[in-house]
Amino acid sequence: MKIDFLGLEAFVSVAELGSFTRAAEHLNLSQTAVTHRVKKLERNLGVPLLRRSHRDVVLTDEGAELLPEIKNRLAGVDAELERIRAGAAVRRQKLTLACLPTIAMGMLPMAMRTFSASHPDVMVSVLDTSASEIGPLVANGIVEFGLTIIAASNQDLVTEALFTEDYLVVCPAAHAFSRRKRGNAYVTWTELLGEKLIRVSPQTANRFIIDQALGSRSEAPNWAYEVQHTITALKLVSEGLGLAIMPRSAVEALQTEDVCVLPLSRPSISRTIGILSRRHVGLSPLAADLCAALKQTGAPSRQESV
Repeated sequence: MKIDFLGLEAFVSVAELGSFTRAAEHLNLSQTAVTHRVKKLERNLGVPLLRRSHRDVVLTDEGAELLPEIKNRLAGVDAELERIRAGAAVRRQKLTLACLPTIAMGMLPMAMRTFSASHPDVMVSVLDTSASEIGPLVANGIVEFGLTIIAASNQDLVTEALFTEDYLVVCPAAHAFSRRKRGNAYVTWTELLGEKLIRVSPQTANRFIIDQALGSRSEAPNWAYEVQHTITALKLVSEGLGLAIMPRSAVEALQTEDVCVLPLSRPSISRTIGILSRRHVGLSPLAADLCAALKQTGAPSRQESV
């Protein structure tokens, strides 16, 4: 027999409150609806559960036997439903984003500290990966948004610039360039022609930006080493193996006393970092709050906000 949950609920309410009227008020139903549900339950069971009079309602023997069992079963159902609701709420409290590794090591933790102050129970999943992978992750809905280099626009994606930063010359602390007055003395590409240089692989956005800025001269420098990640390039610089061209946020995220940083000129190079999200798909409240924290954090030091 199909379980009549509505009838059982009505029966328990009438039995506990001692009145069809009070049960109807408790269930936010009409008295007629409650009476109909109880009578239907009794017909299905083939026995009366309640004795009705003008003044009160009392349980029959069958009703008195059934009541505690039904209360326990309904309480168990309520507890299970609440467990599922609580579990669903926990699962909803998760935010996934994609981010450039250097941004993940730099400004993102500061923004997440602000975010976690108001969302202490939210799990934030960060996919720190290359710019070439962040766009597809956002477009396919695998992450809510990305923190990446803003390049050519995609009709399916929305970009919001956060800051623009310059690329710097990173040299060993003992290099002759380090004796120049930092912050004012630029190093030109012509001066770099006589140096061993370290660059990242062609699959990275940083490599593309540098090659595009140099144009036909992109192979003129002495690229002595090629690596996959900026952290590797910085380690090679600190060991005195060569110089590297790196965005400012990468240098600051990978702080080390073994290197010296100087501005780059002729040509100077820059990139814009921003938020990438799906067009026509609004950010969740959690994602919007973290984006707000990123904007509040602001550009890393000595970078030009946009």
